[in-house]
Amino acid sequence: MTLKIAIPNKGSLAQSASEILRESGYRQRDDSKQLTLIDTDNDVEFFYLRPRDIALYVGEGTLDVGITGRDLLRDSGAKADEALTLGFGRSTFRFAGPAGRYTDAADVAGKRIATSYVGIVQAFLEERGIEAGGVTRLDGAVETSIQLGVADVIADVVETGATLRAAGLETFGEPLLQSEAVLITRAGADHPAGFEVFRRRIEGVLVARGYVMMDYDIAEADLDRAVELTPGIESPTIAPLSREGWVAVRAMVPRAGGQRLMDELWDLGARGILLTDIHACRL
Repeated sequence: MTLKIAIPNKGSLAQSASEILRESGYRQRDDSKQLTLIDTDNDVEFFYLRPRDIALYVGEGTLDVGITGRDLLRDSGAKADEALTLGFGRSTFRFAGPAGRYTDAADVAGKRIATSYVGIVQAFLEERGIEAGGVTRLDGAVETSIQLGVADVIADVVETGATLRAAGLETFGEPLLQSEAVLITRAGADHPAGFEVFRRRIEGVLVARGYVMMDYDIAEADLDRAVELTPGIESPTIAPLSREGWVAVRAMVPRAGGQRLMDELWDLGARGILLTDIHACRL
């Protein structure tokens, strides 16, 4: 049975999703107007949909798997669950209002709230027992809604905060949601055939993005201290060199801090130190 997968059809989320799928060995469209694509070699079919609709299709069981944002999943109210976090498309949802007027989320009690994500805001308020003066859905930019008298505060995605400051607004209170791209499946349903292979491939790419392969040569007398620095995922690979008393070591190490680790190994006496990208793996 062909695995049916929903992918965002536009925006940065769509681009990042297509990149990780290509790295995982799946075909992807070359024309942005193409709405479906069948990858016969991997027995999957991709559907390129509006990001807001993906959770609904997956939740209803029309499609098996989807890639979308946690914000869109929560806002939709669809019967779908997160199966894997993907590490891209991160965003933070915050309340914002006129500078100096509000300090805490509880301050929105009785206030009119404008947002593009009514589901997220209502769920946040219900969890904390806060009764607002109303939540209004607005599509697009919501920063001007206060100036136009439509709302007292807004709830929106905040990145640098520059747009808010330009409108005389500032964030306040705790974040409503920390979002990122997620892989979703239908809630309460068994995973469809082919799903585990699909997830393993993506997990392999995610791990590979966070690690590099490190190779180096070192004297056997210093090997124990070197292995403490590079323990690898399970253990490093160690092989003897033709140079007496020396060995070659290979280990996966975190990409972050790789240069610092090379410095530490050099100071320890290691030579021939190499860092190599990993494109995919299975652990």
